[in-house]
Amino acid sequence: MIPNYWQQASQALAENDVVMAALVERYADVSLATRGDAFATLARSIVGQQISVKAADSVWARVLAALPELSPAAVLASEVPVLRGCGLSARKVEYLLDLAGHFRDGSLEVARWPTMSDAEVIAELTAVRGIGVWTAEMFLIFNLLRPDVLPLDDIGLQRAVALHYHAGERPTRRVLAEHGERWRPWRSVATWYLWRSLDPVPVEY
Repeated sequence: MIPNYWQQASQALAENDVVMAALVERYADVSLATRGDAFATLARSIVGQQISVKAADSVWARVLAALPELSPAAVLASEVPVLRGCGLSARKVEYLLDLAGHFRDGSLEVARWPTMSDAEVIAELTAVRGIGVWTAEMFLIFNLLRPDVLPLDDIGLQRAVALHYHAGERPTRRVLAEHGERWRPWRSVATWYLWRSLDPVPVEY
């Protein structure tokens, strides 16, 4: 599913920022998309923590191959050595099991998320082990398709802003936030285009 705001957001960014204008033109044939599965999105985000996109794709493919289905029940029924054999660290296995447990016992109120604010969703998700603010922000962008999320701690975003706006010098959080103010209310969309400038293959969670 593609966000219904995508064309409006892309046009607005292109009109107000020459870097964005070039990126919007370059990647006109692709957009942010979601698979819509909350558990899969969060599990994929945990797998991708602190490793490259390529490495995360490889580990994720092995996880999918090892499980009969991608569900909380299947993860909880899996043997730890099987999950470790997919390339997951012991800590990430613990995180996936904790996430699956939260889904199984209903402590994550998935049905309410579309009506909750970004801050409320982040607070609920970060109560799960292994889900920090960055992972919650990825969920907001890739699953709930929230249009105005700026993940200040995202390394890819920092690298892209350095490349396009600061002659390669990594911006501070304050400077990055200031850039974000220029992109409101479409900061998720700006972030997506900046990610694309580093890795033209769209990431889907």
